[in-house]
Amino acid sequence: MSVLQKNRPFFLFLLKFGLSYLILSGMYWFYLSRYDATVFEPDGMTTLVSKQSCWLVNTLGEEASLSPHPREASYKFHLNGKSIARIVEGCNAVSVMILFTAFIIAFSSTFKRTSLYILAGIVLIHILNVIRIALLCMSFYYYPEYKDVMHDIFFPLFIYGVVFLLWIIWVKKFSKHASK
Repeated sequence: MSVLQKNRPFFLFLLKFGLSYLILSGMYWFYLSRYDATVFEPDGMTTLVSKQSCWLVNTLGEEASLSPHPREASYKFHLNGKSIARIVEGCNAVSVMILFTAFIIAFSSTFKRTSLYILAGIVLIHILNVIRIALLCMSFYYYPEYKDVMHDIFFPLFIYGVVFLLWIIWVKKFSKHASK
């Protein structure tokens, strides 16, 4: 028995994951190419996440606002009159959603079940990302000494931890490999 035959499920997973990831990343790259970075135009998803995060901070009783960054395709986030953060394309969590989706497709179940789980997961990731950005901006304002730890360690661990849990739930409860 060849190595390929013996490890067929593993290689099938790699193939489905790799193709899904490449196709979704290509679609996202095409989407981003529609925006003009030479005039510092942020993409629509970054705009949506920025506005929703600003709204959430305002809802929490703070005075938050956004302004276009003058030298890059991003937004400056202002809290109580002070510019405290930049929200760039990498903050919109689309790359996390692509990674999540590619994994779920690689362990797919029925079309309906897989599609619904992907949709629910993307909505959850988006909501948690808006909360993440809002809390990050507030922590930058109130606890600037922890800015690097919050941005580079705590909040990435949180968002990737949630994605990991969603993957585990999918494999254990919903995928065709789930124990019945």
